[in-house]
Amino acid sequence: MLTSERPASVPTDKRPQSFVTDIEKHCRTYSGSDLKRSLFQLATTFSLYLLTLGLIIVSLEHSFFLTALLIVLAAGLLTRIFIIQHDCGHGSYFKLRKANDWTGRILSLLTLTPYNFWRLTHNLHHATSGNLDRRSLGGIDTMTVREYKALPKNKQKAYRIYRNPVILILIGTPLYILLVQRIPTIFPLNFFSGYKTLITASMIKSILLTNASLLTFYYTVGTFLGFYTLWTILLPIIILTSWIGGWLFYVQHQFEDTYWQKNQSWNSKESALLGSSYYHLPKIFQWFTGNIGLHHIHHLCSKIPNYKLQHCMDARPELKNINHLTFLDSLKCLKLKLWDEDRQKLVCFKSI
Repeated sequence: MLTSERPASVPTDKRPQSFVTDIEKHCRTYSGSDLKRSLFQLATTFSLYLLTLGLIIVSLEHSFFLTALLIVLAAGLLTRIFIIQHDCGHGSYFKLRKANDWTGRILSLLTLTPYNFWRLTHNLHHATSGNLDRRSLGGIDTMTVREYKALPKNKQKAYRIYRNPVILILIGTPLYILLVQRIPTIFPLNFFSGYKTLITASMIKSILLTNASLLTFYYTVGTFLGFYTLWTILLPIIILTSWIGGWLFYVQHQFEDTYWQKNQSWNSKESALLGSSYYHLPKIFQWFTGNIGLHHIHHLCSKIPNYKLQHCMDARPELKNINHLTFLDSLKCLKLKLWDEDRQKLVCFKSI
């Protein structure tokens, strides 16, 4: 069931804001890292990833099918590595900021994502998610029905193309990871007025330094391994990982009963809890994706490291009923393209 309503277990005399405040207090008790768990997760995930890469190199001369399976495994592990980098960006993976930042920068060599650039834009996404007057870089462009109807036909067509899953996810996410993040400037599509994201000097520095580091690192690896072998392995892993990440990011906020409000009515805590989904995945997929499917908890309290999210939810079972999405539910989200301010729902083009 897709719902942003209060669970049945919440007393009806409680206002939604009271419920959100109560849940936030609960979540904050899980804030903060555990050094041993962080180091263990980092070491095991990194080791498994390197081992898988080694097995892929060996399998190239023996079995295409085995190579394909190992590439899928590597993409899952790289997704988990990205979640670790993601937690570093929120300052939740280690207690010391330097430890978070340097771990995040080193992991950029594997994720290809400029750490400081991503940290700034992603935290901007957290600060503005669900606010119709502050839509900016870091989220999927979402227009209201009224805004869409006011567009000239050519921009309506451009928005339709942009929101096509093939363009947005299958083509867009690999293109973004491989190319767009290499360019020290931002070209917003600007479908709506108010897209005011500006690239900063620190973002440019992050992109350029990451580019230089990637060039040096992969030139060295390619020299020893062979550039053909390197890209035969690396490209499919990066592409598959970007698809996984793009899909997760999409379903985390693009569901029917999500949350969007004008600035005067927008509440950051309500937006965090009610505008983010609980993507219920099988345990094995939850492990590979670092519990990021428990996104409503993460948005409400981004200082919780990924390995504590499940414990946080288990301690408050009503969290399992908020914006609950199964895999089949999530497929239905693909048709949702516009926010209907009157109905307070995401709707498809056909509905207007």
